[in-house]
Amino acid sequence: MDIIFLHDLTIETIIGIYDWERKEKQSIVLDLDMAADIPRAAATDAIDDTLNYKAVAKRLIDFVGSSEFQLVETLAERVAAIVREEFGVPWLRLRVNKKGAVRYAGDVGVIIERGERA
Repeated sequence: MDIIFLHDLTIETIIGIYDWERKEKQSIVLDLDMAADIPRAAATDAIDDTLNYKAVAKRLIDFVGSSEFQLVETLAERVAAIVREEFGVPWLRLRVNKKGAVRYAGDVGVIIERGERA
């Protein structure tokens, strides 16, 4: 299985369960590893034969930036569904990092895998 990755995609959004979190945008950092058919794209050298990571990034920036979920888990599931359904990705690993959510911890969040590995 080949992987196209998109890491450190930082998006400002409303997320959290506390009152102050519902008023102020926070940074969410996404890391995506997505299954892709690299040999086909390499053979044709055509963007239409690969996963367009710029299009994925733009879609996720729009979606996450306008979302207002309470839980990181909900955000992760919705992001995974968008990538799989809209971009035809059969498998992905997604890391959602809500930096600064826990005092004294640099990173906190979830990692999910969805789909079938080839």
